[in-house]
Amino acid sequence: MREWQRYVPAAILGVGCLLLTAGNTQQVAMLLAAPLASLPIELEGQRGTDRQISDAERRVAGVSSYLFRGYGPADAVAFSVYVGYYERQIQGKTIHSPKNCLPGAGWEVVAAHEEQLEVPSGIVPVNRYTLVNAGQKAVVYYWYQGRGRVESNEYRVKLHLLRDSALRGRTEEALVRVVVPVRGSEADAIAQARRVSRRLVPEVFRVLPA
Repeated sequence: MREWQRYVPAAILGVGCLLLTAGNTQQVAMLLAAPLASLPIELEGQRGTDRQISDAERRVAGVSSYLFRGYGPADAVAFSVYVGYYERQIQGKTIHSPKNCLPGAGWEVVAAHEEQLEVPSGIVPVNRYTLVNAGQKAVVYYWYQGRGRVESNEYRVKLHLLRDSALRGRTEEALVRVVVPVRGSEADAIAQARRVSRRLVPEVFRVLPA
């Protein structure tokens, strides 16, 4: 028997105990420290206009609260910001990954990367996608933020969620997404999306529960 195989039963038992504990933990609904609407109304020299999503879309998403804001003129929005907040995640009411939702909306992924962003609190991982749809092209940055961390990888997000649910009784989290239409060079769109994302990370922490 190889050395690592000796630890497999203990690891399986440990994960099973964690799952059992998580299932029996009373989850706490964590309210925002400040409204999502208090996120910057002006970014990159552009003023934002709040938009509404339909009741049906909100039910499907399962969000407790959200912000959907377009920045720039109504007929030529420079970029948009979406923040969907879940004050408590339970089975059937968890964050939906853009990785699955965007293709369903007709967008085709032509490039996907994990990128490291430098923000005041340090280096954080985010996702960067390039999408096309009916001749349109866009750059999307998105990440998951809550309980003191920023994460890009869906599997790590689930692991953190399971652990925090079991040990802290907390599952609150936000999905943050920045979309920049590519109207000139893709490099310029990426640079703008990166700047907006860097600005948003500390601002989102400001409104999330401590």
